[in-house]
Amino acid sequence: MFDLENWAEIFSTIKKNKLRTFLTGFSISWGIFMFCILLASGNGLRNGMLSDFGDRSVNSLQYWGRRTSIPYQGLPKNRPIQLDHKDVELLKNKVPEAGEITPMIFKDVTASYGTNSSLCSFTGVNPEYMHINGIKIKDNQGRFINGMDMKEYRKVAAINKRMKEVLFKEENPVGKMITVGGLSYTVIGVYEEKTWGDQESAYIPFTTAQLLYNKGWGIHDISFTLNNLKTEEENETFETGFREKLSVVHHYDPKDDRAVGIWNQLQNYLQFLGIFNGISAFIWIIGVGTLIAGIIGVSNIMLITVRERTREIGIRKALGAKPSSILGSILLEAIFITSVFGYIGMFLGIGLGELATSVLNSLSEQPETEQISSIFKDPTIAVNVAVGAMLVLIFSGLIAGYFPAVKAVKIPPVEAMRTEN
Repeated sequence: MFDLENWAEIFSTIKKNKLRTFLTGFSISWGIFMFCILLASGNGLRNGMLSDFGDRSVNSLQYWGRRTSIPYQGLPKNRPIQLDHKDVELLKNKVPEAGEITPMIFKDVTASYGTNSSLCSFTGVNPEYMHINGIKIKDNQGRFINGMDMKEYRKVAAINKRMKEVLFKEENPVGKMITVGGLSYTVIGVYEEKTWGDQESAYIPFTTAQLLYNKGWGIHDISFTLNNLKTEEENETFETGFREKLSVVHHYDPKDDRAVGIWNQLQNYLQFLGIFNGISAFIWIIGVGTLIAGIIGVSNIMLITVRERTREIGIRKALGAKPSSILGSILLEAIFITSVFGYIGMFLGIGLGELATSVLNSLSEQPETEQISSIFKDPTIAVNVAVGAMLVLIFSGLIAGYFPAVKAVKIPPVEAMRTEN
């Protein structure tokens, strides 16, 4: 039940001991504030590093043919390895870890629209590539390649934002025709993709690209997603076995690692997680250490507070106050101070994280500062974690004040009043 006299006494005690109250509150606020800042910084670093992966599948693998470096069964070294339909069949039938698959054909072309022209890269892909590489259609402008485009060998192209700006300026390109080497392609969409650089590029159906730019046969690269691989060891085991299967299909020495180039996104992602988990553990250790320092500060101040009030406790007992009432008053004061200042520290910590997020989001909209904002992104902390840390401090302050308060309450009034502060 709310006791007005009890609260009046608490505020009177706080007013009389401003320095003690400030030191207690500062220890609490600083501990919570630094805890929030450290964890928010760790989250910002993690989000920034994860943003480098963009919306691409983190479990994808891409490979391409190179040249052999070891003679094999009478075949000379330096022999080119050419990917073809047998690779796709291998992935579909003998690689159970393979998920979505897309062969790829690359071609540098000059595209033009009206009086505008641009050197750009055409990449022939399957519709699955949209999910593998995290491609998004910009502002719902059109669509990506679909199954009918593939089946009918359509001359259609999904262009990126840069190509749209160069060829079409402010005009909506969807449905318009671009000319490439005497052939006309219909623009079906404008996409966004996390890539290095800002080159004009477009995606066309793989079947069309293979027919027009690769003599109707062969594949440059193949990209596919990996399923059910969760550790670096599993990933390394898979890659070793996969190379052996490729050596059978293309007849080269299984020990020849130079015959086929592999870019394993999953391996990079798992290595990143391993590195960051170490960084995260280090940040947590520092954060918890800061919190413990705050707890020790609060505990010491509470011990001093009870000691200073021993004489006051003796006088109150002599006047007829019950030990439970005295104890409740001391503990209520401790809870009040730790709660108020803990909330202030939590508010400032979370608020600074949100402010930093807002500033970084503004920087990301500017081309000259976009790279800076991608290194450190969304440095925020979950509210439940901050509240949990604050509750730990409150509980610690309560425990720190409880035991000496109980001891002081048990001292006979006459002896307590003799105690010097």
